[in-house]
Amino acid sequence: MAPRVLVSDKLSETAVQIFRDRGIDVDFMPELGKDKEKLAEIIGDYDGLAIRSATKVTPTLLEKADRLKVIGRAGIGTDNVDKEAASKKGVIVMNTPFGNMITTAEHAIAMMFAVARQIPEASASTHAGKWEKSRFMGVELTGKTLGVIGAGNIGGIVCDRARGLKMKVVAYDPYLGEEKAEKMGVEKVELEDLLKRADFITLHVPLTDDTRNILSAENLAKTKKGVRIINCARGGLVDEQALAELLKSGHVAGAGFDVFAEEPATENPLFNLPNVVCTPHLGAATTEAQENVALQVAEQMSNYLLDGAVENALNMPSMTAEEAKVMGPWVQLASHLGAFIGQMTDEPIKAINILYDGVVASMNLEALNCSVVAGIMKRVNPDVNMVSAPVVAKERGIKISTTNQDKSGAFEGYIKVTVVTEKRERSVAGTVFSDGKPRFIQIKGINIDAEVGAHMLYTTNEDVPGIIGALGRTMGENGVNIANFTLGRAAAGGEAIALLYLDGEPSASVLDALQETGLFRQIKPLEFDVV
Repeated sequence: MAPRVLVSDKLSETAVQIFRDRGIDVDFMPELGKDKEKLAEIIGDYDGLAIRSATKVTPTLLEKADRLKVIGRAGIGTDNVDKEAASKKGVIVMNTPFGNMITTAEHAIAMMFAVARQIPEASASTHAGKWEKSRFMGVELTGKTLGVIGAGNIGGIVCDRARGLKMKVVAYDPYLGEEKAEKMGVEKVELEDLLKRADFITLHVPLTDDTRNILSAENLAKTKKGVRIINCARGGLVDEQALAELLKSGHVAGAGFDVFAEEPATENPLFNLPNVVCTPHLGAATTEAQENVALQVAEQMSNYLLDGAVENALNMPSMTAEEAKVMGPWVQLASHLGAFIGQMTDEPIKAINILYDGVVASMNLEALNCSVVAGIMKRVNPDVNMVSAPVVAKERGIKISTTNQDKSGAFEGYIKVTVVTEKRERSVAGTVFSDGKPRFIQIKGINIDAEVGAHMLYTTNEDVPGIIGALGRTMGENGVNIANFTLGRAAAGGEAIALLYLDGEPSASVLDALQETGLFRQIKPLEFDVV
């Protein structure tokens, strides 16, 4: 059955057509963005939800979204999506961070010009029939120092445009390396230095615990007298009341704000102050940007629903369509390894250690980690997936560690998973053969070669004669066919294991019959999601 997508906000017809062209059933109902009750009634019928800013994805809505796999936001901001609730539900949240980068950067530059030359006030005065030429004395941007807080995608474009205007650019960004800064033609500085030197300050960071109120009253007081401040990023980055006071005192010469701590902003300390330019969150509001993000979100959601590619996800590692093709068997193996250990482990897990060897060590390990953890967590929650698994593990206080190493043995690559509990450590390893099929290659340090089946039976015993006969006879007498049979032992006469791939699930009577032989230390039926 084809995936179903609901578009509950305004997207272009071209974007909607992308879903149709990819074979996805799509319902275009933009009126639902403001009708939360109707949206809640029908959301359970859809695998994907495409939105802009009108639709609010709340925990209450997600409770009814039983089929939902992905939410795609046409734009950068996802404040209207409860990402924690989505993660717990196992729903991927994507945005489109690149479609409106240029538009937002250009808006910041436009705001700088508007504030530097007091264009809005001068325009209003002239429209009113006044000719106050001497009142609106501006400043040039050329030769001035621009302080950029956040030199990522959008901030980087602003830096480039500012250098074209012959401005000196200093940037504060903890993630900006010296080499990258040099390549960009900007000087990397600490925040304190930027505040003292900048004639203009522009912010281009997300709103996080680290950036909230980054221009606090204390930091604003450290700025250069006559500074002009631009915020086209996120409300809450600047103490608006403190800024208003500094504008009134003349310490700050002007400000341009497109975003506010509370939106929609019907009142604000910055409103109606001289040389303060305000716009209603228009950073991404151009025809080109709106079309770009709509097309991008349709492509991303289609790629995920059809091919498993995860692009620009906010709550799980991204994996491109190309990576998904190569990694698919390894992701499946990772899930099987996790499922094996999860089904074998009854006591609480303290830690999960994952070793990647050879070719797999250079792959997208974050995605593989999620698959391992999801496989393990299915024991306690059958509905868990790659999105929700890390959340479940974190809630349970499980520590996850990874190690990657060069090829160390006969296989081109393999994954080994070890779980640690209060009582023991348990490990299992596997690889992917050239036919693309995952295989178990080691259990408890004992080498084996076992194909993975939907129904399997794992046994441990002392290495003595009669084990194969007992297993075969018991299965035959109870009408259970063995598709594959693998044995392994630590040493002659020592501990041995058997892994049977069965055509069907063994019944309780079969397990009891095996137990009654007295030959087996452990008998454990296993199930795997085999594609």
